[in-house]
Amino acid sequence: MCGAQGSKSGSEMEVTWEDQQNINTFSRLNNRFHDLDDEIKSAKEKCDNLEDAGNELILADEEMVRFQIGEVFAHLPRDEVETRIEDMKEATCKSLEKLEEEKVSIVSQMSALKKVLYAKFKDSINLEED
Repeated sequence: MCGAQGSKSGSEMEVTWEDQQNINTFSRLNNRFHDLDDEIKSAKEKCDNLEDAGNELILADEEMVRFQIGEVFAHLPRDEVETRIEDMKEATCKSLEKLEEEKVSIVSQMSALKKVLYAKFKDSINLEED
């Protein structure tokens, strides 16, 4: 290869141990980001389903209602089922909030790592989703 020894092309750039650690951290964060997307989607669906169940329970006129516990259905008083559904919905919504907060944190960490890595590697590295 001919050319000036002082200048390095993108493919000849030295990757230090610290750079490799930043790349690995970005990769782990990116994987967690995608996992969080799936978990958030699932939590939203569960919240919606619990909301629908609560609405259906309001329309029900029976005092004893079938309620699924694990893999079996049990006949429980309507008031108890309403309380359980509200508790489940509250827990799911809190979990959803925590997941969304974690996602925001991961996005900011990934953004900071992108700046560091693109500053050093410029066009030699691709950190964007296709």
